[in-house]
Amino acid sequence: MRYPAVAGAFYERDAGALRAEVESCFKSPLGPGRVPGREGAGKRRRIRGVVVPHAGLMYSGPFAAHSYMEIWKDGLPEVFVVIGPNHYATSPKAALSTEDFMTPLGKAEVDAALSEKMSGGLLEFDDVAQASEHSIEVQLPFLKFMDDHARFVPICMGAQDYESARRVGERVRKALEGVDAVVVASSDFSHYIAPEEARKKDMVAIERILANDPEGLYEAVIGRDISMCGYGPVMAMLCAVDFQSATMLAYGHSGLVRPMHEVVAYCSIKIEGK
Repeated sequence: MRYPAVAGAFYERDAGALRAEVESCFKSPLGPGRVPGREGAGKRRRIRGVVVPHAGLMYSGPFAAHSYMEIWKDGLPEVFVVIGPNHYATSPKAALSTEDFMTPLGKAEVDAALSEKMSGGLLEFDDVAQASEHSIEVQLPFLKFMDDHARFVPICMGAQDYESARRVGERVRKALEGVDAVVVASSDFSHYIAPEEARKKDMVAIERILANDPEGLYEAVIGRDISMCGYGPVMAMLCAVDFQSATMLAYGHSGLVRPMHEVVAYCSIKIEGK
């Protein structure tokens, strides 16, 4: 079992308090403004992937809630693949997990069979790489809130170059053939710069995502010095999913939650397929 690394810091440790915190993310003026109902979820299932932030829920949660609300309205998939950057190590290049993840809302079950199907190439099982990383963990309160029985595959990426992301994405794509899944790419955008500068830089990266141009995203991030921390997972997601259209759902920054001169920026994007 992989136990929480950032409960009590990035989100509430108590189950009741965490459920209330997730509800507040949905209800926030910066969020979609309402909580997913327990009835009436859609059945279209056109969403193939999303981009969501991964800071503390008090800051990025309302922006992430936009993507999760769209998934709820579209219809919940059989499984989520959650790809996040490894902030603390670069080895292995892409880590799968053998362990289920415990959350304050209960156990989040890893789809072991699908994980095994994805393993190979750059993707290898390494629970140590997953142990302290928050970029995947902070998505689980949303998954558990929407579906207590949600299954997922965590992929923690130490490598963020285009070629590595392409190889990870193609392996995920092959494993997901015939599987009803949503691929969640966990990434914050510009870090610790003025809001105006952050928006100007981030829109260059977002433009490449909306155009389904993962290699162009890499070139923009490196060439424009955009401090986006999960561009590897976003590129991998774009390479993994059937892309028909993309929509930016929300963009904002930490300064909208608490006044500050230098901010961290957040964005939610949905990718729809045929």
